[in-house]
Amino acid sequence: MSNDLTLRLMDTHAGGDVSRIVTGGVAPLPGASVREQMEYLQGDGDGLRKLLLFEPYGIPEMSVDVLVPPSDSRAVAGYIIMEVMGYPIYSGSNTICTATAVLEQGIVPKQEGHQTFLLEAPAGLVQIEARVENDVVEAITCEGLPSYIDSYRHSIHVPSLGNVTYSVAYSGGFYALVDATELGFDLTLDEEDELADCAYRIVEAIQAERGFSHYALGDVGPLPFLHFMGPVEQVADSFYRSRSTTYVHPGVICRSTTGTGTSARLALLNHEGRIQPGDRLETVSLRETGFIGTFTGTHHEGVHQLVANTITGKGFVLARSDIVVNCNDPMVECSALHHIVNHEEAGQR
Repeated sequence: MSNDLTLRLMDTHAGGDVSRIVTGGVAPLPGASVREQMEYLQGDGDGLRKLLLFEPYGIPEMSVDVLVPPSDSRAVAGYIIMEVMGYPIYSGSNTICTATAVLEQGIVPKQEGHQTFLLEAPAGLVQIEARVENDVVEAITCEGLPSYIDSYRHSIHVPSLGNVTYSVAYSGGFYALVDATELGFDLTLDEEDELADCAYRIVEAIQAERGFSHYALGDVGPLPFLHFMGPVEQVADSFYRSRSTTYVHPGVICRSTTGTGTSARLALLNHEGRIQPGDRLETVSLRETGFIGTFTGTHHEGVHQLVANTITGKGFVLARSDIVVNCNDPMVECSALHHIVNHEEAGQR
């Protein structure tokens, strides 16, 4: 057998965040659900994530979504999200990109106008609405996870920054939410490196001081994300806009505003009594791209008021390709790949 392995990919982006969709070449994964398949990759197949996100094949700013069979027959496909920080159970931008790929691959035939279908994320079923015009996927609207405020306007001393006020939301991961203006930022592209450094300092300080627990999931690890919030302006009836940017890992600022970051903002605006069901918030990134979050309602789980929401954005196809993984390449580690790559399929290509 050749030492070369082959994976089929569709590279996409939503709001500037590149999501690499693995459409073929991965062997069937153990697990009775997409969540269990994710946990298998996390524990026994992490070589795939490392291969596709780091040199020579990728960069840490990208994400990877592996298409897998769904466990729920109502879903057209399952997907496992892999990012530099690990395996999030949900992501808005990755869901937008995966839904776009499912349509572009013909897994779900395109229909002119509006069509709906279900995907299965590790977090569970996700309702998708696609808008197709002239055979082009013009918009994807996906359910955001129910979001809530865990902590409101706490203060922490951060070396070299002083006292920083922050709130914490859960929207698929725990987010520190900070006012960009209070920290002297305008949220422009030239500030990107400084924003990453500032966010790293704040996140490190919060992680050192306290942990967070989800009301149903329990311990989901230390707070990983920080969302810088610009001023909120009302641009039309029930429609608001705010510059925003999201930090996800040391040195990594998302190109988009992120879907989960937008969901976190909706939770905060609701907590402050500034929006009503039906209101929309467009978050605008450093690169002038945006997602639109729609606040659809609330319900309670214990002491938490959960905000139901949807996220709308557009996915773009960048490339369709087969990548050849040469196991003789000294920059490539294949020992953690052979058991998860479909050798029969790869060998035919």
